[in-house]
Formats: sequence, C-alpha cells, structure tokens
Amino acid sequence: MSYFHSYINTAKNILQKYVGDEPFAVFLKKYFSANKKHGSKDRKQISHLCYCYFRLGKAVSNKEEELEEDILTGLFLCSSEPNEILQELRPEWNEKIMLPVKEKCSMVNPGSYRDQFSILNVFPWKNELSERIEHEKFCESFFVQPDLFIRIRPGHAEQVLLKLNELKVAYEFISPFCVRLPNSFKADQHYELDKEIVVQDYSSQKIMEFLPVRPGQSDRVWDCCAGSGGKSILAHDLNPDIQLTVSDRRESILINLKKRFKKAGIRQYTTIVTDLEKEKVQYAIINNPRLGDAAGQEFSIIIADVPCTGSGTWSRTPEQLHFFNTQKIEQYSYVQKKIVSNIILHLKTGGHLVYTTCSVFKKENEEVVNFIKEKFHLQLKQMELITGYGKKADTMFVALFNS
Repeated sequence: MSYFHSYINTAKNILQKYVGDEPFAVFLKKYFSANKKHGSKDRKQISHLCYCYFRLGKAVSNKEEELEEDILTGLFLCSSEPNEILQELRPEWNEKIMLPVKEKCSMVNPGSYRDQFSILNVFPWKNELSERIEHEKFCESFFVQPDLFIRIRPGHAEQVLLKLNELKVAYEFISPFCVRLPNSFKADQHYELDKEIVVQDYSSQKIMEFLPVRPGQSDRVWDCCAGSGGKSILAHDLNPDIQLTVSDRRESILINLKKRFKKAGIRQYTTIVTDLEKEKVQYAIINNPRLGDAAGQEFSIIIADVPCTGSGTWSRTPEQLHFFNTQKIEQYSYVQKKIVSNIILHLKTGGHLVYTTCSVFKKENEEVVNFIKEKFHLQLKQMELITGYGKKADTMFVALFNS
C-alpha cells in the first residue's frame, strides 16, 4: 500500500472519531500527540485531507463506504495546482486541477459514488440567507482558504511595512490600516501582537466605518459582548479619549482581555461580568471598582458584537459547516433579541447602537434589525452586509442605530 493510501486511511480514521464537540484543530493536536508516528509532513498532508472533506459541507454522501471518495472529491475541489495524491489515485482529475471550481464540480459524477454532485448542496440553506448573499458564489468560497489580515495600529505603519518588505513576503496594503497576507504567515514571529498590529479579518476591520467615535470627545463606549476585545481596541485606536466599558458573561475571558489591553496600551476602562441574556442584568465590576456600579450608567455608544452562528467565518472552520443544525439559527436569534432588549435600556438619548454579527443568516441580521426598529423605535442610520467571500475574507453584518 502506498503512503498516499496511508494518508487517506488515517484521515478516514480521524474523521470517523471526530464528532464536532470541539474545534477540529484542537482535536487534531490531541490525536497527533497520542499518535507520534506521524512526522511533520504526514501531519500536514493528513490534516489537509480532513479539512478538504469538511469543505464539502452538506454535499458529502454521509456513507462510510464512500468516505474515501468524499475526501478525494474535497481535495480535487480545493486544489488549484497538480497534486501527487490525485495523480496517483485520480489522474483524470489531476489533469483538470486548474479549472474553475464550478467546472470541476461537473466531473464529480462517477455513477456508483453519487447520482449528482451539486455545489449548491455545500451550503443548502439558500432561503435562510441574508439579502445580497449570492448563494452559488458563497458555496464556491468554501473551497478557498481565506487570507490572513492584520490591522496596523496607529504610529506603527512605517516599521510594519518596512519589515514586510525586508521579509520579502507577498502582501497587499489596503488603505488605511489593513494588510492582506498569506494564511501561512506567522505574524506573532515578526511583530508584537496587539502593540504594533492586531490580527483582524478584513471585514471586521470595516466595522470602523460604522463606529461613531468622535476624535477629541470622551464618549462613553460600552463593548457589551467584548470577547477577545478586537472591537474595543479598534474604538480606542479611533479615539484614545473614549471612556470604555467592556463586559462578558465569562470572567476568564475578561481576565485574558485585561492582559491584551495591557499590551495594547489601554489603561483606563471598566470591566463588568454580566449575563445579558437574563431579564434582570446583574453587574459585578472586577476592574476599577472606584468607578461605582455601572448598572445605572448610560452610554453614548454601545457596540453589540453578539453571539451568533459564526456562519460568515466557516470557510476558516469548515467543520462547523459540516456539523451545523439549522435549529441553532432560531436559538441564536432569540438570544440576540434578549441581549439587545437589555442593553438598549442603557443607551443614552441621542446615542448610537452598533449591532454586528459574523452571520449570513437573515434571522440573525435583518430580522433582529426589524425587531430593534419596531420594539424600541430606534432610527436605522446605516446597514450593510460586508461580503468577504469574494475577497478571501469573512462575511459580516453591521447596523448602526440612533436613539
């Protein structure tokens, strides 16, 4: 048996054991740690085969006896250059490897394997999509690895670009602060993360155009679902004079955020542990307690980067597409409406709400926008689906309201 078959068999073994209850990257790390016979090249090839399989989304056969064919189909559709595995096992595909994905899909009909392969089945929920999503192009995007994007922080542009030129790495500078890089670029090996640059997707960086942060004004800004704090750092970079409050329901997240803010040079802020899904929001300040209880405070800007399906980012984590259940759309939509219902109580008259998701589903996007307009009578100032699937980036949704 050739080592190509060995790669396939190992990938099949991994895929049969993985049930989607943790990030696949974490599962793979554990697997290879327990199976040390695989060298560096082996691990890379096996991992790639698994991810190619997941990029088929819901178009897989879901039959154990056809798992190998699914893996090879994924490899064929994800590859743009001749591949030694396909040359050995599917030479007729390897000859056509440079064709567009749509044309290659027409070749994936070997009869005994499946009656008909349709790229539209990769992401079959067309009727659930937000406006402006082009279904077929969105499906095709899953076979393309997204790029790495960094945002240059204020005052560091010259040295960041100089170092890229010295490294002779291919990059694209996207004004005003965004840089596109190969996905394999190790940003942490060349830059001080969160000080010089922030690793942040292109579409996420576009959110800055919707943040009504005014230079020279000490606006009270609440990043209510702060997570890793990317939106907070972005708001601070637009105006270091903002009075920043960050919250999350997980104290561990905020402890990590405190470390990140220290590296980013953000010193003055309030940190709150709160579960915004509850009717009666309970606050517990774990940073800067002298500022007092924030429960009665009103904010001129609230950033609500709410929990969501993350469907706009699945080209980076295709295992989530593979295991997705549409019941989660309703669940997240319910949570999003609960959160905005609680946070709007703390929005200052004349203030702004920035609602954003990394979802492509209308029930998480336009439907929530309509809910906010109808229940709270906020004025919708701007709304956009930032389609990143044609740019090797994520897709995000953002809406700006005025109270």
